[in-house]
Amino acid sequence: MVDKIGVWLREQVQKAGKKGLILGLSGGVDSACVAALAKMAFPNNSLGLIMPCEQSSLDAEMAINLADKLDLTIKKIPLDKTYNTLLEILPPSEDKISKANLKPRLRMLTLYYFANIHNYLVVGTSNKSEITIGYYTKYGDGGVDLLPLGEFYKTEVKKIAEELGIPREIILRKPSAGLWAGQFDEDEIGISYFKLDEIIKAIESGNTGDINKSELDKVMKMIENSRHKNQPISVFPR
Repeated sequence: MVDKIGVWLREQVQKAGKKGLILGLSGGVDSACVAALAKMAFPNNSLGLIMPCEQSSLDAEMAINLADKLDLTIKKIPLDKTYNTLLEILPPSEDKISKANLKPRLRMLTLYYFANIHNYLVVGTSNKSEITIGYYTKYGDGGVDLLPLGEFYKTEVKKIAEELGIPREIILRKPSAGLWAGQFDEDEIGISYFKLDEIIKAIESGNTGDINKSELDKVMKMIENSRHKNQPISVFPR
């Protein structure tokens, strides 16, 4: 499968008239897989950006170690100062999400800055589980050109990681978007990725009889509430 993804990445870049790929490296399993795939597809034209923004130094450390293992070219662009400057300029808010979402949006604009410089495409790291329920920031980590993992469930991404030889310490890390201290994906979603994948598969197959009703309703609500994220921009039908 990884070879097919590599071929697809090369085809997409060629169609766009670009030269390579750029991605954000977070120290998590999804970005690790995408980094390995990008390096495989474009050995000399792939770039990883490490963009810390008020998060654990372990994230950057693991990202750097992975880049060394892959021999991937990286640049570290700290965004803490820019983030805090924005918070000083913007009206104060008690809404944690509105402030946290600034971080992936700052990373997005940084990625596209370098993408323009190098004539690269921005390759995203979201998987099918996250995309289905809208667990990503619109025009943040959702603002990308390509999604090589977009049709793979989170549980499948771990298998891809093993195939790519991603270090076990990354595969076994508790998933986190690093939006604030102590933030973990499964806590925020309110359900494990294993259970989430099971429910999404049941919904897609139309066979939800064995799924716990409250959990099914929860996932269905997330899908419905995030539908605007997964559809083209609505245009007035003149």
